[in-house]
Amino acid sequence: MLYELATLSCPLLALGQASDGAHAWIGDGDAKGELLGCWRTEIGTLGRLLMLRRFEVPEDMTAERRRALLSSNPFNAGNVVTAIEMESYAPFPFLPPVRTGDRGGVYEFRTYRLRPGGLPSTLAGWEAAIAPAWEYTEHLVVNMYALDGAPRITHIWAFTSLEERSGLRARAYGAGVWPPKGGPEQIVEATSTIALPQGTSPLS
Repeated sequence: MLYELATLSCPLLALGQASDGAHAWIGDGDAKGELLGCWRTEIGTLGRLLMLRRFEVPEDMTAERRRALLSSNPFNAGNVVTAIEMESYAPFPFLPPVRTGDRGGVYEFRTYRLRPGGLPSTLAGWEAAIAPAWEYTEHLVVNMYALDGAPRITHIWAFTSLEERSGLRARAYGAGVWPPKGGPEQIVEATSTIALPQGTSPLS
């Protein structure tokens, strides 16, 4: 199983149009993969539409990537989209599949660029920390490592509010169960974005 995280950039007032086009693109009869979530950025770099899809086999992801690259109107939003990034990921093997539905409505996307060779230690630390930090990690939607570009991981979290997020993180840090042991030492650069569901999003 593989994941694609697509980021569509557009003017702020065109987000609705881009969302409508992208949903139609992914819902097309010839499209492959399963839409798990669609969000608009709210805190961080604005004017971004984030779309997470799941693919059962690599060939389906490749076919969708080719469909977008060879289209004169990718994601049915080529007239308003100014940039498209399509990133390929594999899930952390010890985590369950993404569970869709109402997960709180406030999502955090965290990407850590890792030192070369830093992924094995990162995976080991996360696997050991998931259960002890369950009060916090039950809000984890997915964590995945990149299959292209710089070594990095991207994890998505769901909360009912920023206050809930802050409280959970403070308690986990205070209890010494978070962050995962050996993980922070591998991080070269970290970014965080808060996003809200956009359009018909299975993760709401």
